[in-house]
Amino acid sequence: MNGVTAVSWGPDRIDLFWVDDARALWHRSFDGARWSDPESLGGTLASAPAVTAWATDAMEVFAVFPDGELWDRYWDGVSWHPWESLGGELAGEPAASSWGSDRLDVFAPGRDGLTWHRWWDGTRWAEWERLPGGATRPGRRTARDA
Repeated sequence: MNGVTAVSWGPDRIDLFWVDDARALWHRSFDGARWSDPESLGGTLASAPAVTAWATDAMEVFAVFPDGELWDRYWDGVSWHPWESLGGELAGEPAASSWGSDRLDVFAPGRDGLTWHRWWDGTRWAEWERLPGGATRPGRRTARDA
């Protein structure tokens, strides 16, 4: 198991994700009594996954693929939706968070060494924005940092 991450969207619930040796994403869940069988969610991940829950029985998993773009899949309480690209020119590990129902925030280091941010507002994905204030990699400085 590589790139292990987990999330909980409710009481007695844990969803576990990891990347196998072929770089595919896997998932299994715990319902308070037992673990489900592992299921492949496919993909070809170049990063560890990041996951967040944004409502009861709803979660989204993100990863950077070899094309340098951020890709995501989400669970709507009934089924997993297919992988979709959110674009970007990224390198490294994404991070995801939710601060309310139908609000998702995802962050990832860009190929330029800066932190990039994209969010879902309940109806659409906002365009990528570069976070102000500098680099994500130690030792890398920008003109803005000087």
